[in-house]
Amino acid sequence: MGTRYTGRPDEVRALDTFIKLMRATDSVSADLAAHVAESGITLGQFGVLEALLHLGPMSQGSLGGKLLRSGSNITTVIDNLQRQGLVARTRRKDDRRVVDVSLTTKGRTLITRIFPGHARRIVQIGRAHV
Repeated sequence: MGTRYTGRPDEVRALDTFIKLMRATDSVSADLAAHVAESGITLGQFGVLEALLHLGPMSQGSLGGKLLRSGSNITTVIDNLQRQGLVARTRRKDDRRVVDVSLTTKGRTLITRIFPGHARRIVQIGRAHV
């Protein structure tokens, strides 16, 4: 279902496109969240683990920026990952305001195990909707 807005044609087209994009995003996110949940983590937690795997250790602030998460949200996500023993925090000695986050051995093992299945799932979703 598209928009019921009756404005200018370019506005209607843009709103219809936006609605379709949001529905597609919600559908794919729900599928991926269910798939990742089988490993005992949320999609947000998966994003942190994946970023740390592929980009290396970084500050909480940088992680939040890369994942488009607020400071309070990224703190909560990292708190939960740390509680599970999947990440470690280290306060920088040169600037104690900055906290770096890194994968633990347990976290690296988990993300390297589940990432290939996640990538395959994205391919499957893409093929199903082409």
